[in-house]
Formats: sequence, structure tokens, C-alpha cells
Amino acid sequence: MKRIVRSLMLVCLAALITAPVLAQKDTERMNRDLEVAENILGTLIKQKLEKRNFFPVEVSSDYRAGYGVTFRLPLEINGPMVWGINSPDIRIDGGFSQYFEFPTGEPVVVDRIFEENGKVATENIRGAARARAALPGREINVDSVRNATNEKLIEACKEFIADYGDLISQLPANEKIVITNRGDGERRWLMAFQQSIKPSYLSIETTKGEVTQLKQGKVSREQFMKNLKVINSQMDDELQPDLELLTSIFNRLYQRDLSKTFFTDENIYYERLKDYGVIYYMNVFSSNQTNYDRWVMPTQGLNNLTQEDRDKKVKELYPVFERDIKADILEYGRTVKSLKGDEVLMFNIAITKCQSCGIPATLEVSVKASVLSDYSSGKISKDAALTKMEIKKGSNQ
Repeated sequence: MKRIVRSLMLVCLAALITAPVLAQKDTERMNRDLEVAENILGTLIKQKLEKRNFFPVEVSSDYRAGYGVTFRLPLEINGPMVWGINSPDIRIDGGFSQYFEFPTGEPVVVDRIFEENGKVATENIRGAARARAALPGREINVDSVRNATNEKLIEACKEFIADYGDLISQLPANEKIVITNRGDGERRWLMAFQQSIKPSYLSIETTKGEVTQLKQGKVSREQFMKNLKVINSQMDDELQPDLELLTSIFNRLYQRDLSKTFFTDENIYYERLKDYGVIYYMNVFSSNQTNYDRWVMPTQGLNNLTQEDRDKKVKELYPVFERDIKADILEYGRTVKSLKGDEVLMFNIAITKCQSCGIPATLEVSVKASVLSDYSSGKISKDAALTKMEIKKGSNQ
């Protein structure tokens, strides 16, 4: 009996010792997989867009347990750009900056050779004269160039997911593979746009499980491509009264004196996406820390809380906040009239920090404008409308 107990103790001890090592190996494997995947995706994009090596395609990625992998693309690959070519005979109806222009017709090719310190040693421009001769006094249609580029970019991303998504071996079946040109939770456009040029919003999304089904032959490649969630839209920076009104409503509704759960500091903003809908970005907080490492929760009227007490209260409040925010989006979203029936009203919410609390770091709530319209006109009940809302939670904190 003693020998059995001793053996069990040794097994448990070995498990405790090896668990951190295995976790470290899993992390190292994930990081290695992501490094390889970034390189593959960048190469596919350059091949698809026929970019030369002097146009780097910097792809970054991050993994969030419970959510998945997000690959982030640089915004400047949204159009075929050439460096330092200026001509008074060619008028551009918009551009990224004074250093870049959009070619049309036969591409202008810039060959560069760099020194070891990164400076340009020699530069050879091919096709510029032909471009000037072909376009005297003509205006380049930047939108058509960018649209064609976006289509090729999306093709490259879809092919990457289909052919190489399974290389992320540590990713669970229910977690996502997302490719986007947005920053993480805030506006991080990399270049300043002028006049009629408006940034694009790109997102291609699936799950590891769907990739596995494709690899196992359980779904055809054609069907897999159709099932990918693709957003290819354009930012619209024109102020729209009903969207501005909804911003002001939620900014007021979630102030400290009105909210019963989490609060905001009037930091809500929105992005209108052409033929897709509108995304509101919102950060909510639960408390303020004092100089004495204590916490104040203004919506609860609680003061002098310890970290443990504060975290316990945050965990209690989260499900109430999720329930309330859904109801508020449904109720006040009815004031938005500028969306088409198949467009989406979405709230992307960064949740208050609460380490090891088990609540999601982000919450995404979306509903179609047609559902809001049906609820407003009495065609469907509140409960029915709530069931039609889509909820996506980020990784747990």
C-alpha cells in the first residue's frame, strides 16, 4: 500500500514539474508557427500584388487564448504605390502623402539596391516615361486601382487560410484565424489620407475547425471559400446626425451617475463602413484606484475596497453589464435611421481590466438594422429581437 501511495506521489510530482515545461514548449511552438505563418502570408501577398522585394509587406500576429490568432496587415499595401515619381502632367485625385502616387496602365517599377547601412546605393526607374506619355492631363481613378488591389489582397488572404491555416498547430478547433488591416481596438491608420482617399476596412475570418474540415475533405474548397467571413468596406468620415446622436446617448447613458455597472469617460466613437454598417468603439471601466492601493467603484457607491474585494465585485457585475448593454443597444439603436436593412449596428467594447477574473477582455455585440426596424414597428417582441443579436467574446482575462 505504501509503495502504491509513494508511486502516486512521484507521478503527481513529475506532473507538477513537467507542466510548466510543456506549457513553455507549447508557447514556443505557437510563436514559431506564427513566425512561419507571417512569412508565408507576406510572401503570398507580394506574389499576388506583383510587388518587388523593395516593397516590404510587414505582417504581424498575436495569439489570445480563448479567441485565436489575428494577423495584422499594414495599411499602405492597400494600393500599388511608387516612390518619388512626380509629374506636372499627371493629376492624382487623392493620395497617401507627398511621397507616394498611384500608377495606372503599365506599372512603374522602381529597382533599388541598398547599402549595408540601409541607404539607397542605386535606383533605377523603369516605365515612368511611358506612364507620362500615356496619361497627359488625365486624372487617375484611385478608387478603381484600390478596389482591384483589395480584391487581389483578399484572394491572397483566403488562399493563405485555406492552404496554410492548419500550420498553426497549437490552435484549438473553436478558436479563430483572422486577417485584418486594423489595429487592435483603436484607430491605428498608418498614413494620412487626403481629399477623396478614404481608408479601407478589410477582415477575413474563419475558425481552425473549419480549416481542419477542409483538409479532411469534409467540405469542398469552393464551399470553404464561400463560408469565410469577409469584410471589404470603405471608411466614411462624413458626420451623420443619427450616428452622432447614438454616440451622445451612450456617452451619457454610461456615465458614473447613470450606469449601474461599468462606466465610460465619453470615449465612444464610431466608424461608418460602406455597405456593411457602423462599428462603435467603447471602453468601459469598473473602478478607480486611490493612492493607498485601494479601489473606488463609483457606480456602486463603494469606497476603500481591497484588490480582492474589487475583483470579486467586478466578476459579479460583468453578466449584468452584458445583459444591460444588449438591451440598451436594442432600445436606443432604433434611433439610427441611416442604415440599410442588411447593414449591421455593432458595438466593440473593451472590458474593464480584471486579472484572473475569468471575464472576457472584449465584447462584440451586433444586430442587423432590419431587426431594429422590426422591433421598433412592433413586428417582433423584445425577447425575439434579443435572440437575433450576435455576441462574440474575446479571450478571458
